[in-house]
Amino acid sequence: MDDGYRNSANLYHGARDIAREANRQSRNQGMDDYRYQDGNYEGYTANDSYYREGDESHQDEDAQSDATEGHDEDDEIYEGEYQGIPHPDDIKAKQKKKSPSRSDDYRDQKDLMAERLEDEEQLAHQYENIIEECGHGRFQWTLFFVLGLALMADGVEVFVVGFVLPSAEKDMCLSSSNKGMLGLIVYLGMMAGAFIWGGLADKLGRKKVLGMSLAINASFASLSSFVQGYGFFLFCRLISGIGIGGSLPIVFAYFSEFLSREKRGEHLSWLCMFWMIGGIYASAMAWTIIPHYGWGFSMGTNYHFHSWRVFVIVCALPCMASMVALKFMPESPRFLLEMGKHDEAWMILKRVHDTNMRAKGAPEKVFTVSHIKTPKQIDEFIEIQSSTGTWYQRWLVRFTTIFKQVWDNALYCVMGPYRMNTLILAVVWFTIALSYYGLIVWFPDMIRHYQDEAYKAKEKIFKHEHLEHVTFNFTLENQVHEHGRFFNDKFYRMKFKNVIFESSFFDECYFEDVVSPGTFFKNCTIESTIFYNTDLYHHKFIGCRFVNVTFMEQKEGCHLDFEEDNDFLIYLVSFLGSLSVLPGNIVSALLMDKIGRIKMIGGSMLISAVCCFFLFFGNSESAMIGWQCLFCGASIAAWNALDVITVELYPTNKRATAFGILNGICKFGAILGNSIFASFVGITKVVPILLASSSLVGGGLIALRLPETREQVLM
Repeated sequence: MDDGYRNSANLYHGARDIAREANRQSRNQGMDDYRYQDGNYEGYTANDSYYREGDESHQDEDAQSDATEGHDEDDEIYEGEYQGIPHPDDIKAKQKKKSPSRSDDYRDQKDLMAERLEDEEQLAHQYENIIEECGHGRFQWTLFFVLGLALMADGVEVFVVGFVLPSAEKDMCLSSSNKGMLGLIVYLGMMAGAFIWGGLADKLGRKKVLGMSLAINASFASLSSFVQGYGFFLFCRLISGIGIGGSLPIVFAYFSEFLSREKRGEHLSWLCMFWMIGGIYASAMAWTIIPHYGWGFSMGTNYHFHSWRVFVIVCALPCMASMVALKFMPESPRFLLEMGKHDEAWMILKRVHDTNMRAKGAPEKVFTVSHIKTPKQIDEFIEIQSSTGTWYQRWLVRFTTIFKQVWDNALYCVMGPYRMNTLILAVVWFTIALSYYGLIVWFPDMIRHYQDEAYKAKEKIFKHEHLEHVTFNFTLENQVHEHGRFFNDKFYRMKFKNVIFESSFFDECYFEDVVSPGTFFKNCTIESTIFYNTDLYHHKFIGCRFVNVTFMEQKEGCHLDFEEDNDFLIYLVSFLGSLSVLPGNIVSALLMDKIGRIKMIGGSMLISAVCCFFLFFGNSESAMIGWQCLFCGASIAAWNALDVITVELYPTNKRATAFGILNGICKFGAILGNSIFASFVGITKVVPILLASSSLVGGGLIALRLPETREQVLM
């Protein structure tokens, strides 16, 4: 069969028998496929309804046959002539004549799969030689930076919500439960996106699906910066997470298919550095932008665009840049060959070869490959014509077809011959994600906890004070007033910051233009008092008794407190944590192909587990920062090796699907880690530390059962 006419997707099972007959006949006779496009036949013979190039040379001879009988010299009926009623004996003769070929068409599925696997093995070794001939140069480095920006966008997405949450909770008046959901929604979206985009990339192509996922992320991430309501903001971040969820599975599968065996481990590890760069970028931008309140603007009293919203837009820039640059990159030739598109794959490989040779100063060097082995196409793609049914029926058929193909691919990864590797990898991905993502949330929370304890230790307590005719126009902070009496006092244009009034009495007092973050009145009696233009809402009065009290024109919305919420130390912690993985990235890249993937995973996870035990000695902010940097630097090698071995363990038509499944399990571990570890902040350090270390030890030991892949060609 001419490879240029091979289709790129699977056929409905109901039409598979006809497609097989066409493939066999055209392969045996060296002729092209039947094609039906836009309702027109490109070639037709009434015997089997399949176009063949060889028939064109006989058209003139056939025209000389007896037109009234509708037959040519070989007794073949051609289109447009009266054919009459077929005789039953003729029908039986034709069926008998075709029966041997039909029995061959219904060969066992295992035989077809065995033939395809043999073709794939031959292609794998030939493709390795072709990539070595193309060399490693300008083309790979260009693709490296384009895909690196996509991976950078994934790293930014993990950090962005954590940085804007302190400001967003004030801007949108978020409760504790809403804050928790906003923190987890991105991981939920990324988990779903990894499953969806990874599966689609093995059917529709790496470049196409990656571009779609980046477009969705960039659109909804930018839109989230403009919306005012919590519900819509949550929805935008969810869809944004779904979009960026496809980045990690597709980027590694895409880039690995342009690398030779000797370059693959090292350069995939270098690519992992962009995730670190994304964390550094997000930390630096948060530090630079969010504290600058004046960078925003307001439209009336209901629309406010504060500086944290500017930060959200800036965080979408790497995704936008990658999306634009990806337009100039080709599809993976390995994927195209898997789909039977020989000519397209050959042209791309020639482009890779010529680009690298020109950069090396040898433009005269010729690409010597003339033919590339393509695997047998078991399933074929049904082209839905524009005249077939309504538009939604056509889209429904396409959707259900692709969904079934993706679902079958996923089942093959978890239940087929790869099930044991998938199970082991799933455990390793889950355990490292549970400990890593749990701890990177736990570290800042513990630092905040130590800060709160130090702040609380400076609290001032006033008891039984009696104040009359006093005007307060300054800030009261970190104070407790017990059993006090305030008579005819005026609180004007002032700020209560973390002030508690307990069992106190207010009589004929006046509050105007007052803001009160962290301030509460407990069991107080308030008589003949006016509250004008304040944020002292009813929930701040706990068990209080009101007598002749007036609330007038209370402040609307929540109010940002940049001195408290935009803590530079939190940005610094995230920045240092991201920067600390640089040494681990360099070491893993240089040693990945020397010591192997398995030893890298096991060793890195065991060293990280040891680092966790030292957290028992972290009783201060500086100690926690130091142990966080050590843990991140030790664990990054395991992440890099896990990315590499996941790519290498699966064949091309399952690679992105398997990576998406495993990355989705990783995000599920991240959700559990965030929830579990955060619940123990301020209660105990024992449970988070033991849970993290035991998970790392267990995952590292289980990883030793995986096969080593550094000497394997990419299947």
